[in-house]
Amino acid sequence: MSVKPLSFYRDEYIRNQPSAFCVGCGDGIILNCFVRALDGLGTPKENVLCVSGIGCAAWIPSPNFNGDTLHTTHGRALAFATGAKAFNSDLTTVVFTGDGDGAGIGGNHLIHAARRNIDITTILVNNMSYAMTGGQIAPTTPHDERTATSPYGNPENPFDVVELVSAAGATYVARWTTNHVVELTSSIGESIQHRGFSFIEVLSQCPTQQRRMFDMREPVHRLPRRLLEMFSESTYVRGRPERGEYRYAVPEGATEEAQNDIESELGDSASTSLVDHLAFGRVIRIEAVDAGLEWDSVGSLEAIHRLVGPTEGKVELGVFVREEKPEFTESLHRVIRNAGGG
Repeated sequence: MSVKPLSFYRDEYIRNQPSAFCVGCGDGIILNCFVRALDGLGTPKENVLCVSGIGCAAWIPSPNFNGDTLHTTHGRALAFATGAKAFNSDLTTVVFTGDGDGAGIGGNHLIHAARRNIDITTILVNNMSYAMTGGQIAPTTPHDERTATSPYGNPENPFDVVELVSAAGATYVARWTTNHVVELTSSIGESIQHRGFSFIEVLSQCPTQQRRMFDMREPVHRLPRRLLEMFSESTYVRGRPERGEYRYAVPEGATEEAQNDIESELGDSASTSLVDHLAFGRVIRIEAVDAGLEWDSVGSLEAIHRLVGPTEGKVELGVFVREEKPEFTESLHRVIRNAGGG
């Protein structure tokens, strides 16, 4: 990852203007990773086209990126990008979309772009709601979570967009969070270099809407850090071993009371902390100090609903697909030549 000063990237790649992002939004982090990846590859800005639809993620390149951008209609970023790439296959074409824009309204375009294996990099920012228009249910909203259109809980099951695009035929597929900036920057670079349809899902914090979704009653300036810590607690990187021996205790009632009961039961053989977990809410993380800790004694406490293993309910991160298949624009131009069109 490049270590040039931030001022270099701002002067070289960013238009001088106030940011449209809400305080604590993850989109600025993704923009930072994107321009660092471009610079690391040595890709001239003149060879890059950024395409976006409608939504928070659409503002990442447009109007922030100091290069060619195409800000399109809701859900249609990949359709416009396909036309641009088919016309000029030399363009480094990068689509920025959100989970509502890309997996909901634009879901059909997403699966067919993956099926065609067109040489486009798609970065889908997943903040788990239609955030810009008020925080409504999106195809990625976790089951039973509260949104503006599901105040009593989401009855729908969410898409796993990584599995969706992998099954549809994408040849580079990865997932990271805004808390994994080194890995995300590297993955963006790999996806741009990959010849074929590349897809990166980025789990991103949205203090404006996720405070309702995850019932986080904190001042706005504290929320971004808490959400990033939740992403760290709720994910694991495939192939990367877990550090230490730990479990999560899901409380039966009040979290603080359950934590006190655990500390009384375990004494100096473990340490505890209150953390947020995407799948289980506010839980107690128990770190074993004594290698012979008897976990069953914790699970049998009346204040504990259940004990959860280190990776149970967590979201897997990493690169999931990396393969070579015929690329769409190459095949298209070959068909045109065969038809006598040049």
